[in-house]
Amino acid sequence: MRIAKIVLAGCAALTVFSSAGFFSSATLAQQAMTGTGTVTTIDRIRGTIAIRPTQSGTVGANTGGLSEQFKLQGGSLETLHAGDNITYTATEAGGVKTITKIDKQ
Repeated sequence: MRIAKIVLAGCAALTVFSSAGFFSSATLAQQAMTGTGTVTTIDRIRGTIAIRPTQSGTVGANTGGLSEQFKLQGGSLETLHAGDNITYTATEAGGVKTITKIDKQ
């Protein structure tokens, strides 16, 4: 009887946490990120863009960081060009980074 109460209490706790979003797969699958950077490459055919994030720190500390590849969701790459400074909001799901909002500075 005691084991049954423990199991029921565990199931009730799991139900409460999963309905509150603590264990939902959508929450765990997507990670939101925001940032600023410089456009390095645009592939208009594939709908991808490469962005070199802006480095923070002291003057002269820029190591020319690596560019990150993103897909663009619901926008147009026609107004962007290599060398443009931008701000963006992106999500990452399943290893694929997708920009949801992008603005030229």
